[in-house]
Amino acid sequence: MSEEKFRIESDLLGELQVPAEAYYGVQTQRALNNYKISNTRMRDYPEYVIAMACIKLAAAQTNKELGALDAKIADAIVAACREIIDGKLHDQFPVDMMQGGAGTSVNMNANEVIANRALEIMGHSKGEYQFCSPNDHVNCAQSTNDAYPSAFRYAFIRMNRKLEKSLKDLIGAFKLKGEEFADVIKMGRTQLQDAVPMTSGQEFHAYATNLEEEVLNLERNANLLYEINMGGTAIGTGLNAKPGFAELCAAKMTELTGEHFIASPDLVEATPDTGAYVSYSGALKRLAVKLSKICNDLRLLTSGPRCGLKEINLPPMAPGSSIMPGKVNPVIPEVTNQVCFKVIGNDTTVSFAAEAGQLQLNVMEPVIAESIMESITWLTNAMDTLRTKCIDGITVNKERCYEMVKNSIGIVTALNPIIGYKASTKVAKEALETNRSVYDIVLEKGILTKEALDKALDPKNMIG
Repeated sequence: MSEEKFRIESDLLGELQVPAEAYYGVQTQRALNNYKISNTRMRDYPEYVIAMACIKLAAAQTNKELGALDAKIADAIVAACREIIDGKLHDQFPVDMMQGGAGTSVNMNANEVIANRALEIMGHSKGEYQFCSPNDHVNCAQSTNDAYPSAFRYAFIRMNRKLEKSLKDLIGAFKLKGEEFADVIKMGRTQLQDAVPMTSGQEFHAYATNLEEEVLNLERNANLLYEINMGGTAIGTGLNAKPGFAELCAAKMTELTGEHFIASPDLVEATPDTGAYVSYSGALKRLAVKLSKICNDLRLLTSGPRCGLKEINLPPMAPGSSIMPGKVNPVIPEVTNQVCFKVIGNDTTVSFAAEAGQLQLNVMEPVIAESIMESITWLTNAMDTLRTKCIDGITVNKERCYEMVKNSIGIVTALNPIIGYKASTKVAKEALETNRSVYDIVLEKGILTKEALDKALDPKNMIG
């Protein structure tokens, strides 16, 4: 086995060996040495890598147009960025998502990979930074403090589109079940007690409507992410950036991505501001809370099979016990619940990290970026799993549902407008105490005629 070859690179802290074939450089290598924290790498989020390449491409085009960057170098940087956008070199982004330095390691990882690939494009070797430098050229007119958050904002936007598609697909699945179960009469429940009749179709259609609201809420909050602070450089004063960089770079990003990016009107304010992340994370949490509640319902409705509600059947996905033969658990709603708990926890992390900002920078942005990307990814996967392995295959026990309606005390509510609340309460109480039906007691006492009672207590007349 041949020994791995290295090249020597240097930075502020001295010299360091970097694998000879690596496109990343010394500062990425220091990050690999320093941060063995989460085992989640930048390359694990392809949208993030692509977003960073887009930011660097737009910056290079802007600098070329403003005369801050030699055209040959700028064109090589743009070419390198396009390769990354097309999916190449993603393995060269190995830095841990959890890091100190407010994202400097992520920014320098991108700068080094792009610089070394640009060097090759220009006919030079990796590490010959006098011809294309990670700092002087790729990072020209930038700082981590504007390039890094601008990149993960765009990553959130890209990832949010996939999340919304998964959500819409799930909504569609609930709607189909709503149509399929439209004629299945069942008891509605409040506080886990019998309430009044409804249909299983109404129940599943309500889940769809409930989630439809979250599509709009995600879109509203994702729109906050289009304001970027490129051109602010270190603290928003624009030091080292040519006049007009901010507006032109936002326009270049818009042209490149087809999105509608705008330059922050106050770059000093925008540099430490994390309000958009708090809002968007809150939208993810709101979706998670609703999704978890629906999964709670599914687990209750399928409880049994003999001693629970057993109104619906979930597709059996795995044996449910290592000791109890025949047991099948609602494992897909369960895993979805747990994903939702994680998203709720991540939102708390985002809130604490946003609050921890100080003066002209929030150094806790890495955990904000990691938490939101994790939440989006987990929610997307969970909703796809819930739809394909659970919702699509749900069946309903129609006879079981109707039997519970007939035996319910709750149908006495329909008599309130006819015989009054007090009389209805007496009927309900007697039915409970004697274990007899509301129907028999009303007829026995002559409160209503059979015809009037049949009309009043027909479940189909009570479901709107």
